[in-house]
Amino acid sequence: MKVVMVNDCAFVGETLLKYMPKSFVRIHIKRGRGFLDKTFKLALRLLFCKGDIYHVHYLLQDSFLAGVFRKRPLVCHAHGSDLRSSLHHLMWGRIVKANLRMCDYVLLSTPDIFHIAREFREDAIYLPNPVDFELFYPKPMRETSGKKRILIASESNWSTKGTDIIIKALSSVKDLVEVYIISYGKDFARTLSLARELGLHVRILPKVSHAKVNQYYWNADVIIDQVKLGSLGLVSLEGIACGRPVIVYVSSKYKEYSEFPMKDIQTEDEIAEAVVKADRTLWEMEYTYLINNHEPNRVVKKVLNIYKEAINRK
Repeated sequence: MKVVMVNDCAFVGETLLKYMPKSFVRIHIKRGRGFLDKTFKLALRLLFCKGDIYHVHYLLQDSFLAGVFRKRPLVCHAHGSDLRSSLHHLMWGRIVKANLRMCDYVLLSTPDIFHIAREFREDAIYLPNPVDFELFYPKPMRETSGKKRILIASESNWSTKGTDIIIKALSSVKDLVEVYIISYGKDFARTLSLARELGLHVRILPKVSHAKVNQYYWNADVIIDQVKLGSLGLVSLEGIACGRPVIVYVSSKYKEYSEFPMKDIQTEDEIAEAVVKADRTLWEMEYTYLINNHEPNRVVKKVLNIYKEAINRK
């Protein structure tokens, strides 16, 4: 089978390709964010590329062009922002809706976008994000009786990640923690300003490549992800894979997360308490969930079944 992967999000496409059987021919059409990369160059590469199945990430121009060039079977993979925000955009919204209707299969990376996708596609499928276990794997926890090292690992974004709530929560236990934050996100400057106002000392880490971020996870005692979306992103999953307990808001209303041990942690007091209590026991329960749901070979098996079904329908 020849698989053509188009674009990517959080290295999901790259990880899927990496764990596919060696007998598969794999082509990954990546692109930059420049205008030419997203339009003419992408169009040319798609036009002349041939495969048995086309798996496209994001329901924007990538999926649209694949449809225009009649690349079939076509699997379109939604990752969140394309349905949470782009769907309602004056210009992009029409493209997203058209893509939802025309592709052969719609995959959803998180359950919180189910209700949006199913307004257009009743057959939309939730696919747990795979974690690259060769890159992210457990290392022993640091033995210490002093302050806990807390890593704010997701981007600084108050509206979607709740970074402001996290800072306020950590400021209430600032005598018990050392806080580290990765330097990225539209609200990064505001986040640092808020920390200063609250007397919380925050150590800044430079943004690094995906292949090196595991070092940040291993150097932390506890990792904090988003506290607003209600779903698990790659930051949470990779942090758990590296052997660290993760504090994240996971909504109990999503049945897909029934096995996840920590749910509905969202307020400042709840976050602060969870940080103080986080330990190896919490991590072991989170890791069990991770193995059962996001182990890459299991996820790839699900994807290959979808591919086979799509090809048989062709």
